Amino acid sequence: MASSGQITAASAEVAGDSALRDRANYEIHILYIRQDFDICLKLIESQLTAYNNACEYPIYVKALIKRQKGEIQESLQLFQAATCLNPHNVANLKQVGRSLYLLGKHKPAIDVYEEAQRIGIDDWEIWHNKGLCFMYLKMYDKAIDCFRRANQIQRHDATFMQLGKVYTLQENYKAAIEVYLEALEFSPENPEILTTIGLLYLRLGENYRAFDFLGNSLTHDPKNPKTILAAGSIIQDHSDMDVALIKYRVAAVQTPNSAQLWNNIGMCFFGKQRYIAAIACLKKALYLDPFEWIISYNLGLVHLNTGQYASAFHFFSASINLKPDFPSSYMYLAITLSKLDDFENACSAYEKANEMESDHLFELNYSITLYNNGELERSRHHFQEFQRLFAELDEENRNSDPEVIEQKNTLGVLLGV
Repeated sequence: MASSGQITAASAEVAGDSALRDRANYEIHILYIRQDFDICLKLIESQLTAYNNACEYPIYVKALIKRQKGEIQESLQLFQAATCLNPHNVANLKQVGRSLYLLGKHKPAIDVYEEAQRIGIDDWEIWHNKGLCFMYLKMYDKAIDCFRRANQIQRHDATFMQLGKVYTLQENYKAAIEVYLEALEFSPENPEILTTIGLLYLRLGENYRAFDFLGNSLTHDPKNPKTILAAGSIIQDHSDMDVALIKYRVAAVQTPNSAQLWNNIGMCFFGKQRYIAAIACLKKALYLDPFEWIISYNLGLVHLNTGQYASAFHFFSASINLKPDFPSSYMYLAITLSKLDDFENACSAYEKANEMESDHLFELNYSITLYNNGELERSRHHFQEFQRLFAELDEENRNSDPEVIEQKNTLGVLLGV
């Protein structure tokens, strides 16, 4: 039988060993939060060697460092090792789930989060991360449920943003706006939320409400390029090109390689009839993002306007290849083809545009092309269709483009309609 003196000595040795571990863990924690990762990793390795890899916290911190360095697979293995040492530590399971999520393994990540929920308390982070996994699996209803449960436990801007994103992916824009407005009650000065609401109103065609929220956002973050771009586009739509260009100048400092920004700047110059500057800016935008259809479309418009019909044909064709479901591209392609004396293909393009959408401009331009090529009866038919569609517009839209009214009156006289 061991003596009481021996037991006391053994206890003291265990206590001393525990104190040394705690001190080393404290030093590891301090080095990690200071981001002295190299020194931190050396201390972790010395601890792992001393205790034969049987120390949970150094493994956990090593995994965090590996993940920050982009070594996700290695971090996952280390978090799994930490979980083996302490299977009931929810923090380890949460990190295993996070690493699986970052590796795109969403279903296994959900299983890990559900295991964490079984052994731990109701946790905001677990519900939020489960929602992210369901969102990427396109199981939107389950994602919405998870984000709502996360917000019931503890409200966070990040959860509101992701919940709104799910509704946006479902094209339920009004529900998304409601979520963001609720988020605004919780965090009224968050420029990201204000910008997102503004963009959604812009998508719904409510430009004045959109501008209110975007302007509000700019008061809190006046250099946010995303907000400036959206606000500038509204100003541009109201033909105030100089003010829009001033806004874009601020954004260009922050994001000089934004294709959308150079596209908008190009169209401002187009609106000011500075065609060489417009083409230069649009070509820079095209260089930055050659697969953005709207840039090719806008280059087509500028070249059509400057009488460079072969170039216009090239850009409209490229735009249609990238986005074949935008009917206006076919109308402008048809106008370009008629300028290039390709009457048959011009008619085919007009027919395609009319097939996709009934628009008074399609009918008017088709009628003009037919008249110019001596097809008076067909021209008269399409002009009458134009008159019907034009009459259905409200007064503001009817009077918005004086050139349309002038062409209408001239063609009406020539056709005797």
